[in-house]
Amino acid sequence: MCGICGIVYSGEERRVQRDTLAQMNTQIVHRGPDDDGFFVEGNVGLAMRRLSIIDIRTGQQPISNEDESLWIVYNGEIYNHRELRSKLEARGHCYRTKSDTETIVHLYEEYGSECVQHLRGMFAFAIWDRRSRRLFIARDRLGIKPLYYFYDGKKFIFGSEIKAILAHPGIKAEFDQSTLAEYLAFGYIAGTETLFTGIRKLLPGNRLEIDDSGEIKIESYWDLSVRADSGSHPRTHYVKTYRELLEECVASHLMSDVPLGVFLSGGLDSSAVAALTSKIRGEQIETFSVGYGEEAYSELPYAREVAQHIGSLHHEVQLRRHEFFESLPKLIWHEDEPIVWPSSVSLYFVARLARDRVTVVLTGEGSDETLAGYTRYAWTLQNSRMDRVYRSAVPSALRQLVRRGISAGPLGSSLHRKLEHTVLVRDGASWASLSFHNFYSAFSEATDLLTASAHATAGDAYRGSMQHWEHSPGDLLHRLLYTDIKTYLVELLMKQDQMSMAASIESRVPFLDHVLVEFAATIPAEFSVHGLAGKHILKTAVEDLLPKSIVHRQKMGFPTPWASWLSGSHLDQLESMLLEPRTTARGLFKREVIQRLFAEHRAQRRDHGNRIWRLLNLEIWMRVLLDGESPPRDLEIQENMAALPARPAASV
Repeated sequence: MCGICGIVYSGEERRVQRDTLAQMNTQIVHRGPDDDGFFVEGNVGLAMRRLSIIDIRTGQQPISNEDESLWIVYNGEIYNHRELRSKLEARGHCYRTKSDTETIVHLYEEYGSECVQHLRGMFAFAIWDRRSRRLFIARDRLGIKPLYYFYDGKKFIFGSEIKAILAHPGIKAEFDQSTLAEYLAFGYIAGTETLFTGIRKLLPGNRLEIDDSGEIKIESYWDLSVRADSGSHPRTHYVKTYRELLEECVASHLMSDVPLGVFLSGGLDSSAVAALTSKIRGEQIETFSVGYGEEAYSELPYAREVAQHIGSLHHEVQLRRHEFFESLPKLIWHEDEPIVWPSSVSLYFVARLARDRVTVVLTGEGSDETLAGYTRYAWTLQNSRMDRVYRSAVPSALRQLVRRGISAGPLGSSLHRKLEHTVLVRDGASWASLSFHNFYSAFSEATDLLTASAHATAGDAYRGSMQHWEHSPGDLLHRLLYTDIKTYLVELLMKQDQMSMAASIESRVPFLDHVLVEFAATIPAEFSVHGLAGKHILKTAVEDLLPKSIVHRQKMGFPTPWASWLSGSHLDQLESMLLEPRTTARGLFKREVIQRLFAEHRAQRRDHGNRIWRLLNLEIWMRVLLDGESPPRDLEIQENMAALPARPAASV
């Protein structure tokens, strides 16, 4: 696992300064505290930070091919690199290291931009081709590894994290207000944009080429276009095949020259990964869990049950309220954008716990989005069926009257929350209402919150997500899954990457091996969802590995005590922060609407916890990333930097 960054200036007359590149690279030292490396040649510069995982002794980057016409910096793991190496050596390629990085270089020699089709793993890499004077960048199919860039026609700047790009002296941190509506709805931006003006994401499954004249080309090399089977196979076929593939994926993800463990929440997904890891290794593994003093939100008892069942060496940390809030500025700095879910904070604390024992962890991320694990999928399927009956039997005027009555009526927050997920409140004729408003959006309609000037520039909240929905193939369930894989899952993976890398630890996601994901897409809907429960293929596939109490227990999602912490004087403090002159002077939100949100939440007439979280994170992000109040680096990161020997740029 590493962090990468680089510069290409249009035209050979402007030269990259090593000091500038080093300044960018320093911003991501947490991604690779073990080593650094540079390639600088005229108007091109590449840099990387290394967290040593594979080939610790000789795997330093940048790495070149035999004649040094190609140079690469790379972040990720290629799980099939040994098989690829054998084939490439048979074709005459000569290796100097045992690293998977060098395999990518030789693949590029052999196949050019099509090299990505041969890779099985997680990756973001950049190759400078000295002969064609072209930079080639690619990101893995599902978006497990991040890649951001800035391009204004004169300079192309890229990095694993936005902060590396912002460290370039020619780039200023500015808020792109056209993303505001989408942020308020989802907490993230589904397309190529970020909250920073001019800084974009290379989308998952995409590759980019730019030459030193400034000509740029971006294209997709992979899409989840697999259709569900027509029902020609029995359910047992999908159970058996999925189990075989999952076991193969977990085995491949155990590749490491350093200690490895498993994040264990006690839920089905991470428990399955932990059980398979233990089975494959045939020895005691280490597992790591995070919980809270508030037992209603803690899954620690379930994690302990699984740890005892598989005989792992188990470690736990409990997160307290003051630690949660004190860490927010630092973690928003690490994430570069506002934190979408409170569970990100928990993830950082368990990653920090694990870093004392291991360097690599496996996680259960990705199963819900590929196997229909969230209850929102089953709810949407039922709502769709109910809506057809409801709309045919009840006149439109009466439906609108019921909707307004529930929305404005004197209902408690709990009852209101339940009713608002049904077709009584949702408009079945509007996909945005039936799905996005229903299960994703904090502010589905932000018009009454925004000031007139902010509303004029806030953009379209659903444009990015609707593009994926309209492009999605298959039946309703598979369209839901496809859209989430392209949007919601990408943000979950950024949380996974950035919070684990904040603690200098590599996380791996075997459920998101692209071969496994493509097979999951073929599973018919009737085998995935029964009633309001999903993931039935996985449950059956791992029944022999885990206690039934774990396999069939109700999913808790991402539990945090945010709701209980959001009360009393704590709520007053947050309201004061969001209403103080410094915040309101930004001119984005109406003061009286914020006051109303807090008053309704305080009186328990509405649950506005998600909305308050969204507003709080945006304000902290502005203070940290725009106003320059960057929190101090972790002491251990500073010590790692001080201990690193100075290394010259790669000889060219």
